[in-house]
Amino acid sequence: MMERKGAKLETYHYTECGLDNVYLCGGVDVTAGPRGKQIIIRDIDGLHKVIGRILVNEKRDLSGKELRFLRHEMVMSQATLAKLLDVAEQTVHRWEAGKTEVPKPAESLIRLLFNEHLGDNENIKSALKRIAALEDAIDQKRLTLVDGRGGWQREPKKAA
Repeated sequence: MMERKGAKLETYHYTECGLDNVYLCGGVDVTAGPRGKQIIIRDIDGLHKVIGRILVNEKRDLSGKELRFLRHEMVMSQATLAKLLDVAEQTVHRWEAGKTEVPKPAESLIRLLFNEHLGDNENIKSALKRIAALEDAIDQKRLTLVDGRGGWQREPKKAA
């Protein structure tokens, strides 16, 4: 528990983020609340960004819990991530539960998405928002190609 004892500062095991290996030294206040001790973490958004950056920039494989942490930070559901990666939603669930390993291509894309999520690249952010909009439906539009004078091309959209 994080408490000041004279000049000594103890670490706080921060399991609330969903990861088992995060310990905080400083930035945590312990106060008395209506139900006992209350933990307040200062700049929790900044803390989560740092945790995410560390996870995506390390050279080791991501664990299921780490994948779930990154997905949550991107405000993305399992269904959306599954659609983005062209896998079944149950597959993402198994990765996060640690039942199967995350394939390297999927892991690489997740790392890239998280880095872009933190950045100021508005094109990527816009694309991520469109991906998130896939939550309830998959676009089933028909793709019709026409062999025209200049070769194959998309059929022009008809006026409504």
